Amino acid sequence: MDQNLEAVPEGDNMWLFMRDVRETMKDQTNKVVSKKVENVSLVERFSSRRNAVGSLYLTATHVIYVDHDNKRETWILHSHISSVTKLPLTPQGSPLQVRTKTFLSMTFIIPKERDAHDLHQLLVQMCQPESIEALYCFRYSQGIEDLPREAGWSLFDLQTEFERMGVPNETWTMTLLNKEYELCDTYPRYLYVPTSAPTNVLIGSSRFRSRGRLPVLTYLHQNKAALCRCSQPLSGFSARCVEDENLLVCVQKANPNTAQLVVVDTRPRINAMANRAAGKGYESEANYENTRFMFAGIDNIHVMRQSLGRLLDACDLKTPMMGAFINGLEGSGWLRHIKSIIDAAVSIAKTLEDGSSVLVHCSDGWDRTAQVCGLAQVLIDPYYRTLHGFQALIAKEWLAYGHKFTDRCGHIQIDPKEISPVFTQWLEAVWQITQQFPAAFQFNDRLLLAIHDHVHSCQFGTFIGNCQKDRVDLRLEEKTYSFWGYIATHMNEYLSPLYKPDLNVGFIEPNVAPQTFKFWRELYCRWESGLHPRESLSDLMVAAKSHLNSLDDHIRLLHKRIKLSEQKLGAPINNGVNDNKNKNDSSVLYLTDNRLSYSKPLQNEVNLKLKHNIDYDPLMNNHVDVDKTVVGIDGHRTWGCLEEKRDSFDSDGQFLEDGNIDTLIDELESVAIEWKSVRGAKECPCSTPLDFATRKSHCWRCGEIYCSRCLDQWVTLPGHMSQKQSPVCRQCYRVIVKSNSLESPE
Repeated sequence: MDQNLEAVPEGDNMWLFMRDVRETMKDQTNKVVSKKVENVSLVERFSSRRNAVGSLYLTATHVIYVDHDNKRETWILHSHISSVTKLPLTPQGSPLQVRTKTFLSMTFIIPKERDAHDLHQLLVQMCQPESIEALYCFRYSQGIEDLPREAGWSLFDLQTEFERMGVPNETWTMTLLNKEYELCDTYPRYLYVPTSAPTNVLIGSSRFRSRGRLPVLTYLHQNKAALCRCSQPLSGFSARCVEDENLLVCVQKANPNTAQLVVVDTRPRINAMANRAAGKGYESEANYENTRFMFAGIDNIHVMRQSLGRLLDACDLKTPMMGAFINGLEGSGWLRHIKSIIDAAVSIAKTLEDGSSVLVHCSDGWDRTAQVCGLAQVLIDPYYRTLHGFQALIAKEWLAYGHKFTDRCGHIQIDPKEISPVFTQWLEAVWQITQQFPAAFQFNDRLLLAIHDHVHSCQFGTFIGNCQKDRVDLRLEEKTYSFWGYIATHMNEYLSPLYKPDLNVGFIEPNVAPQTFKFWRELYCRWESGLHPRESLSDLMVAAKSHLNSLDDHIRLLHKRIKLSEQKLGAPINNGVNDNKNKNDSSVLYLTDNRLSYSKPLQNEVNLKLKHNIDYDPLMNNHVDVDKTVVGIDGHRTWGCLEEKRDSFDSDGQFLEDGNIDTLIDELESVAIEWKSVRGAKECPCSTPLDFATRKSHCWRCGEIYCSRCLDQWVTLPGHMSQKQSPVCRQCYRVIVKSNSLESPE
């Protein structure tokens, strides 16, 4: 491999390549190309134009295809590659098909068969390293001006989450039996169990359950009904465990509503019976009093893996026809599996609402159990339908309680039979519910897509490892970045414009009729631009909402200036603008923004965690001192300290000085009155294509549309009353800070 190393070429279009390497990936290893092949054709699906011809670069972390004619790049992270297949030779060359875990399928035609063979061998080696320490997250590094490594790791804490539910209390307590992971190495350090359960009962139950995963509390409803999770018992055909039976009695007694406990086995009954032959199985109704048993009928990981494969085959038909696609979608059984997960979650949520406690398990309690427990909490608790709460739910149900992300996502070389789209299914189940209740969810589809992509990207250490113990042993908090820290600095991208906090209350019950389930085109066909509308409806709404709030903020400042002028002249100015003493009679539209309609306690909680200390999740700002800035939950950077502006603001943060004419001109010119329409925006000024999958962002000063890489500057616009920081392009940033250098704005 070393003999193939060569410097990146200095062609006319290589400036974009080097800029992305330097500014986007921030990984110095990408500056060297380990393999480069010229005159590579890219087969275009759903397009009548001829195939693009460009250069294919293989770096230490990415496959990069550069179409010189169209100034277009395609970056494929090695960790995202799921399969590399050599297709039969053609007169044009040797086809190489690359499929990714984000459901991108690209076919390159390599002119020389030997180059195709070399690329195939290299990609197979790079997409699945042998050891976990070789993953991308251990090499990925951001610039010093970006997110610090510590940010985000302490945002979500299991003890804090249970305190929110009112635990510990008189019936539930925290046990330290697993503090050193001795009781169960796939559970978190701190477990919550019934107060009445003695130590010997907990230990005995752990020995009776598969992998030591004894019944523990995962959610306590407001009506004191408990949701617990565990793994299957090692009952075989006749074995029983008195300690395990006593523990379930303790769970029953912890609920003051009813003495009945509902045990949900998420497997099909026939699978559970088959496991009895292997010494495992399910609980016997004769041994557990006041307990009702039910099977949810969710298939195992092998069935789900095969189902997804058939779904992707239907999406990748060589001659796409509507009938063939519908038959392929139905034949895959994918939506039937999604329905079975939602059915089980709805049943559990209803049981909790009725006041009965529920115990959920599958085989080992880390796949189907996480799916239905997590989804049931989304249905029953409005907090988990907020952006912050949804992240806390993932941190609790999937990370703390030990879903095998490394095995199920195929991060390293393992048995292929361990790979399964368990977490992808859960995200889609959440998406299906958001389609029925769009006003009840604070986050949008982009958050689900971002989570899905970064679960497989290995760019962040958050989803590395199979359990909490693995992450502690790997010292991920010291060596890698947190995905939650990244989300905290990009919250404005993931907030839904349809969210209505007053409607996000109580239990929501989705319609589970088969005709209500949709095909998630934005996930499985995201990269097929010919299958999508011209622009995303969500993008249009977000752009309109942002523009209206920018104008509203500007109008409030203008009203303040007019009043200051009136006071200075000693008489009201009749300029056609109504007096704003009565907001109901004012011509100003006081708009509400969902990004600002968070509960104060939650916003303060996140702000305090992000600002607490330099060693406790500081989210740094590029251009102001960290001690004077805090990233609010609305995604804006807001002032946490106003000493330097004390003379310019009153107690409400409003301007007191009327300023000179230059100041007024700066204020008027700093806010874009008209924004470029999202419709028809196909390309960023940097030549990056703006397709359906790309978020189109506006500069709040000039109103032009940019890609996320170009719109990376935040600054306080003089024309905004709130003085919150807004996204601006680099050229506008230079104008505002009156400097030609981004690195030294002062």
